[in-house]
Amino acid sequence: MRKISVLLSLIFSFYCFSQNKEILYNFTPQPQSLLTNPGADVKYKWFVGVPLLSGISANVGSTGFDAYSLFANNGVDFTTKVKNAVAATNSKDYVTANQQLEIFTAGFRVGGPESKFYVSFGMYQELDSFIYIPTDLAILALYGNKDYMGKSFDLGDLSVKAELLSVFHVGFNKQMNEKLILGARGKIYSSIFNGTSTHNSGYFVTTQGENLIYDQSIYSNLELNTSGVSKYLNENYDGDIAGDMREDVTKRAFLGGNLGLGLDLGLTYYPKRNIQLTASLVDIGFVSHSKDVESFTFKGTYNFKGVITDFNSAGTVGDAYDDFKKAIPFDTLYHKYTTWRPLKFYSSFQYSFEEERQTECNCATDEDSWYRSAVGGQLFIMSTPKEPMLALTGYYRRRILRGLQMKATYTIDSYSASNIGLGLTTKIGIVNFYALADNLLEYRDVSKANALIFQIGFNIISGGSNK
Repeated sequence: MRKISVLLSLIFSFYCFSQNKEILYNFTPQPQSLLTNPGADVKYKWFVGVPLLSGISANVGSTGFDAYSLFANNGVDFTTKVKNAVAATNSKDYVTANQQLEIFTAGFRVGGPESKFYVSFGMYQELDSFIYIPTDLAILALYGNKDYMGKSFDLGDLSVKAELLSVFHVGFNKQMNEKLILGARGKIYSSIFNGTSTHNSGYFVTTQGENLIYDQSIYSNLELNTSGVSKYLNENYDGDIAGDMREDVTKRAFLGGNLGLGLDLGLTYYPKRNIQLTASLVDIGFVSHSKDVESFTFKGTYNFKGVITDFNSAGTVGDAYDDFKKAIPFDTLYHKYTTWRPLKFYSSFQYSFEEERQTECNCATDEDSWYRSAVGGQLFIMSTPKEPMLALTGYYRRRILRGLQMKATYTIDSYSASNIGLGLTTKIGIVNFYALADNLLEYRDVSKANALIFQIGFNIISGGSNK
């Protein structure tokens, strides 16, 4: 029981902070846009992020319910709120979270100011989590099976991924000709903590026979893989969990954890000077877990007949429970396993207008100075354990002042059909500050929001579109 409690605490503690960065994507005044498309059309001579402050982002979202429905101080009993939330969801609803913190980042043009080749590199910490709402299991836990004769409760509803890791990366960006820019980014992942349970299956069904006898069948194929948390699950562990975790995070973040490799690919293409197409694949990668691994399985088949109150008509409740434990044992295993990073696909179309005079700008270093405004659309797709996550975004970009640009977005996704976002970036001298926020209409009462996204940061930039 202690192991289950600790695991739940670790996994659900991740849900305090969706992965779509629709405002940052193709917002090229920001060097951080290279993390969403290594083939972005950037014009900086060089940039350096302020350590620990260049990129701070947190995204959280849920479909089917919001925090207000569970925690509102409205006199409704919490159990009733939980039942209402379960009734409003299905097995395709989910809660997802992503948090990133850039430790350091930098980039520079290789071969002089006229070079078409750009290199960027850095390190960031990322927390990633995704859980599908286990609707059938929640109904079974809340109501039991008495009123659900003949219903097959799907144990495969249980699907969860949670990971804390650091990422070391280096990217290469080259303008191949006047129309095409290509980019790639290599990554080394160092996993700090991981919990994955995504390929589950099974069922629990009860049917009514004669003379109040019930036929009940359980088939369970459940498995939870973990790495980096075994000592906290040990029944004899009595250390300082907060202090020990800080030590583990520090040690494993710098390539001391379970390692993996990744790749990002991207491009920008101009069929005409004022028409732009982009696309990128982010996190084509995996992590191999071999250190501090521990897996928990609940596998087997059990069939029995009996009255519900006695569980098994052939013996006592205790006898039935012993039979059940033998038929579907709870085992602990120690084996290697591999997890795949959530793969993200971005693409965009942009039309630029309000052409400026060449005398107003240094066009050798500033592509946006050709056009004051632009409109466009974006598509985002992310892999999940079940079905891909999709989002469509329309946006408007404008250079407001010489050192101030904005991007306004409207996004339709599984969380909301009224997601309005705004990004602002300013550059004074060589100092750059940016702030991006999504779902602005929900900030009147964030507890009622199904998704929230923000990102802020400071950089030092030489050249670029805010010069």
